[in-house]
Amino acid sequence: MSIKVKIKQDVRNEATRMESNNSTKLGDAEVEKKKLIEFKNVTKEYQLGDVTIKALDGVDFSIYEGEFVVILGASGAGKSTILNILGGMDVVSSGEVIVHGNNITQYNENKLTTFRAEDVGFVFQFYNLIPNLTALENVEFASEVCKNHLDANDILDKVGLSERLNNFPSQLSGGEQQRVAIARAVTKNPLLLLCDEPTGALDYKTSKSVLKLLQDVNEETKKCIVLITHNAAIAPIADRVIKVKSGKIEEITTNDVKQSIEGIEW
Repeated sequence: MSIKVKIKQDVRNEATRMESNNSTKLGDAEVEKKKLIEFKNVTKEYQLGDVTIKALDGVDFSIYEGEFVVILGASGAGKSTILNILGGMDVVSSGEVIVHGNNITQYNENKLTTFRAEDVGFVFQFYNLIPNLTALENVEFASEVCKNHLDANDILDKVGLSERLNNFPSQLSGGEQQRVAIARAVTKNPLLLLCDEPTGALDYKTSKSVLKLLQDVNEETKKCIVLITHNAAIAPIADRVIKVKSGKIEEITTNDVKQSIEGIEW
């Protein structure tokens, strides 16, 4: 082989190698998860007389699109404060909270109201259903405040309540009422679901069925779910676990393989 031919061949080989590397990098970029939520040095202080209580003290973390995240901590650790700020129900003392590229710490009350109505689905420990509305009407009522809502009948069917649409909350079990609450949150078609101790008022068996439902919602809809709890046993069901202690992030861990709730005991 002549030197000239060899040089041409080497050039072609190098071009092929660079193209392959670029393709790999492009592929990595395509599959890279996007940040949905960022807490940047967030503090929250409350003034009680002459005493300043620091509920959050320089909190930093990120949550990615489609993740199931558990925020874990004892009572008073600051996890509910994080959820309230993330849901636009409370404001920071300092720092920034970025949701889907928007700095919600700069929102006025009107913008926060719209954010809560359209971008966040809430599931609380107590179901907060309207007692004189049926299951279907409770879900439809919530969907009326947002633009891109899903079909209430369809979502109630997916949470296993297709035969209970016309029942009032008093005619439903605790687990069924919580399923209505989850359906109400999902039907809004929000950016994320915030769950505040969603099994706190339920027995063990019903708690597991509700957590299984949340797992299924996360996997099927790819909605980001942030669940706060004091129950460390359920941490393995999440993609990541953010541990909070005394208003600070104590530890952030990743579960390479999420466990199904059926295999977890407490």
